[in-house]
Amino acid sequence: MQLRRTSALESTSAPQTSASPGDRPTAQITRHHQVVIVGGGSAGISVAARLCRALKEPDVAIVEPSDTHYYQPLWTLVGAGVLPKERTARPQADLIPDGATWIRAAASRLEPQRNQVVTDQGERIEYELLVVACGIELHWEAIAGLRGNLGTNGICSNYAYDQCEGTWETIRSFRGGTALFTMPPQPIKCAGAPQKICYLAEDAFRRQRVRERTRIVYAAATPSIFAVEAYARSLERVVARKGIDTRYQHELVELDAGAGRATFVDHALEEQVAIDYDMIHVTPPQRAPAVVRESPLADEGGWLAVDRATLRSPTHPNVFAIGDASSLPTSKTGAAIRKQAPVLVANALAQLAGEQPQDRAAYDGYTACPLVTGYGKLILAEFDYRKRPAPSFPVDQTKERWSMYQLKRHGLPAFYWNGMLRGRA
Repeated sequence: MQLRRTSALESTSAPQTSASPGDRPTAQITRHHQVVIVGGGSAGISVAARLCRALKEPDVAIVEPSDTHYYQPLWTLVGAGVLPKERTARPQADLIPDGATWIRAAASRLEPQRNQVVTDQGERIEYELLVVACGIELHWEAIAGLRGNLGTNGICSNYAYDQCEGTWETIRSFRGGTALFTMPPQPIKCAGAPQKICYLAEDAFRRQRVRERTRIVYAAATPSIFAVEAYARSLERVVARKGIDTRYQHELVELDAGAGRATFVDHALEEQVAIDYDMIHVTPPQRAPAVVRESPLADEGGWLAVDRATLRSPTHPNVFAIGDASSLPTSKTGAAIRKQAPVLVANALAQLAGEQPQDRAAYDGYTACPLVTGYGKLILAEFDYRKRPAPSFPVDQTKERWSMYQLKRHGLPAFYWNGMLRGRA
């Protein structure tokens, strides 16, 4: 593959951030591309690949600072000791599609009134059509006492590449006591992940023969175990079988690492409660990246506002958004992106041709959450905007299945690297 790479950022794997006004370089250099995609994760690469396959002479640029691309859904299995984390990472350069230009920088400002993106390298990029696919930001600082203590004192998380193997170290060295697992307010990416590692840890504690002296608590800011009733009933049975103490409407706000104490706001009782722990798996609160939150394209919640069917901005018709940074009212998963990408590309091509996107394709809110309930067990939850099950297989997907676990462990990663990111699926 012949790769066109620009800019001078030497090495970074950090998420895109927005510098403070005083730190921003003066934007002096102007480039032009027909399509500019902000973000080179699952959504950005999928859209770029499809556009490059569809356009006769593609002029597509991807603004992305990271050298490494991660398949994050496997971090749950890394945290459970099933796989090494290296299996989830590949060089970003290997995934840039033929015909696309990689602008190796972070977007610091979106200026839709000028049809321009400004990078942290001081470059001003002009576009005919913009696709915002810059993902979601982990807001570790929202939990007092977490920053600086992650990875120590029994505190772990699967939500970072450099931390997920530490989750397994914490689980396998656990000798009993209280194991606490948290879930922040939505939206977050892969909303099932906080409970998946809880189920896997329970299995691991049984194998390690410490389950009898272990109390497992799942404390979630959500009102129930899952938002789709058909799957929630199955998960409630899993929770009961495993003897997990569930605390709903509990939002983690502070950690005392030295004392091993977590403080929550109990939104049902409108009071603070404390839970002492011997280990804790923390899922951080999450928000749209600053480049989106601070842009004129953001809605009241900070997400990039788009039509839920066409994925197009209601105020700037040549702007589209996909995936986690968008305002789409569905779960933020790779499966959702897989269904959003062909819709966005069809509508983007219509926009470039001067046609109305709604005449081309519409997204119905499909998403999927492969809910690992133990080693070799998985419930594949698939549903749409209306929270109706939307199964892909002719079996009862509300049941735990070994076959679905194998699909997650082996089938979906291959499908991701070789199909979705190549614009073929």
